Amino acid sequence: MNAGAPDRNLCAEMLATQIRRHGPITMADFMEAAVDAYYAKGDVFGTHGDFTTAPEISQVFGELIGLWAAVTWQHMGAPTPFYLVECGPGRGTLMSDVLRATSQVEGFSEAADVRFVERSASLKAIQRKALGERPVQWHETLEDVPAGPFILIGNEFLDALPVRQFEKTAKGWSERCVTLDDNGAFKLLRRPVPNFPDPTEAAKGAIVEVSPAVDAVIEQVAAAVARYNGAALFIDYGHMQSGMGDTLQAVKDHQFADVLAMPGEVDLTAHVDFGRVAQVAAAGGAKVHGPVEQGTWLTKLGVHLRAARLTDGKSAEVVASIDAGVSRLVNGDAMGALFKVIAFTAPHAPAPEGFA
Repeated sequence: MNAGAPDRNLCAEMLATQIRRHGPITMADFMEAAVDAYYAKGDVFGTHGDFTTAPEISQVFGELIGLWAAVTWQHMGAPTPFYLVECGPGRGTLMSDVLRATSQVEGFSEAADVRFVERSASLKAIQRKALGERPVQWHETLEDVPAGPFILIGNEFLDALPVRQFEKTAKGWSERCVTLDDNGAFKLLRRPVPNFPDPTEAAKGAIVEVSPAVDAVIEQVAAAVARYNGAALFIDYGHMQSGMGDTLQAVKDHQFADVLAMPGEVDLTAHVDFGRVAQVAAAGGAKVHGPVEQGTWLTKLGVHLRAARLTDGKSAEVVASIDAGVSRLVNGDAMGALFKVIAFTAPHAPAPEGFA
């Protein structure tokens, strides 16, 4: 490669080759390949990456989730051992904060068998460093996690799972697919879908998103929660009730980008349909709690009290930093209203903290 030449986008080349050989692909197939390639790059988080997640904004976030997990574990009867599972653990920051916050909870740390669901080799190395000497095992998929009592955490995990998009046109419903234009660039193609259900009699241009991948994860987790007296907590941005609209977005360097332009080089996500998540989880046998807004949930858990303890006696600079982080997590004009929280427990279990 010549000096100064741009790096090849291997994901884009692979997708283009697939399209040339086999024809247009669904948006879900495009998104799945792009997301896998993106996270394989390694550390894409924080101010020097493309986006910042809640655990990187304030340690209070992970600490409160840790205390939530400890109380939930006690409600489960304090099983020893149990699997403490995180899906999509990023840098490992959240789990590090969880383990620090629960280190003084009698029996919890010793009972917790930490498991990460992660496919990126680069991120695994970063997570290993974050957890220090704490034993942890990695799994490619949820199916690989051993059976038994567990507490599962998924923060900004569901939003990265692929979605299919359907659009109402003048001739009826079509699925949004991806093909190539005459110059080899990716472009949208609308493929007619006969007999697509239209209970809302949507107007022309309406878009419906569905995610078989999210459904599959929730079905599996809900069934395991009911069977093994487990618990699960998902936190993500999305909407309370099912609806219509195009929520697929790309982010690069903390700015919105073209969804199709750079697969594997941008963060691709879609809003989570929490109404659908609740419906699927309940059908799977779990008791559903929420969804509630993140700001409301964190406030019930005592986020402001925890922040006050952290700022006690600290410099004005430290106080301002901690307060700014907490405000970003809970305020309605920041993450507090956009992000939702939902939990699943076994049918007989009491309501977990923050949902009563």
